Amino acid sequence: MGSKKKTKTRQIKAKQKKKNTRVFYLSLIVLVGVGFLLFFFLSLFDYVYPPAGGTKSAVVTGEKQKVRLYFSDLNERFLMAEERFIAKRESPDDTVRALVEELIKGPHSDLVQTFPAETSLRGVTVKDGTAAIDFDRNLVDLHPGGSASEIMTLYSLTNTVILNVPSVKKVTILIEGKILETIKGHIDTSSPLELNRDLIVENK
Repeated sequence: MGSKKKTKTRQIKAKQKKKNTRVFYLSLIVLVGVGFLLFFFLSLFDYVYPPAGGTKSAVVTGEKQKVRLYFSDLNERFLMAEERFIAKRESPDDTVRALVEELIKGPHSDLVQTFPAETSLRGVTVKDGTAAIDFDRNLVDLHPGGSASEIMTLYSLTNTVILNVPSVKKVTILIEGKILETIKGHIDTSSPLELNRDLIVENK
């Protein structure tokens, strides 16, 4: 009797152990599945709603794009192109941002910079063929002024963006989120700017 009772007890314990093992592995599988789903949805959320300010830029790793940046000649009469390679972006917004950042850095040649070096780019939005480009107040406060200088700044930006981003046909300039009426009072910028090829002179 005692032997049968011990055998039955061992069988019950073995069954309980198997049951506990199954519950453990099932719980582990559920936890792994939940963890994977959380990672997937968080990654998808970051992709669909990237961080404000464009800190996560859609760059195609390893690919380069040749662009033509337009800077002023020495007399501030015409714009001349300077070729440069930038990391290829997937979206027009990111491409425009990269172009403007390169313009602010200035030329690598003897051409003339068209933006105050202290200018900061706050954001870019491309919608319905218009690129809205938002700067901080340094663009206005530190700009040297004069009609020629203002024209070089405005069309250095506009021509560079439009000629390098096919989906953009017009450029609107903002200062801290508000439409720029004029830089220093010489040129009206309250309406979107369009391409001006008359200012471009090809390099000899």
